[in-house]
Amino acid sequence: MSTSWLVPDVDDPDSAGFWQHAARGQLAVQACAECGQRRMPPRPMCCRCHSLAHRWEVLSGRGTIWSFVVVHPPLLPAYEAVSPYNVIVVSAREDPQIRFVGNLVDGPDKPFFQTDLQQLRIGAPVRVVFQEQDGVYLPRWMIESAET
Repeated sequence: MSTSWLVPDVDDPDSAGFWQHAARGQLAVQACAECGQRRMPPRPMCCRCHSLAHRWEVLSGRGTIWSFVVVHPPLLPAYEAVSPYNVIVVSAREDPQIRFVGNLVDGPDKPFFQTDLQQLRIGAPVRVVFQEQDGVYLPRWMIESAET
């Protein structure tokens, strides 16, 4: 399969900390160093107090599916061969206003385009796993079972 995937710029100054944590298997969120307001996506200024100071907080990596879509062709050429596939929005357990976009996968090493789409359900509990794609560790999500 071609590796012409769209991957984020891991050197972007606002989001580099997120990608550094992801490479270590940690789900982190940017927080204001002055008032503590968490924010996702990362950005240079706090929307609450306008501070430019921030820190990174590591979260549990657990949340719930807030929304989802199943994408079908026509698509970007790099993704046409793997459709249909899912895109989910996950609400973080620690702060439901913080949301992450990713894919549901059936296992830590399973491709996002081979997921059992019957699992998609708003409110389903999920936990993060990180999968390397073209040198970037992307957060993907698995249904959280009773034994995890």
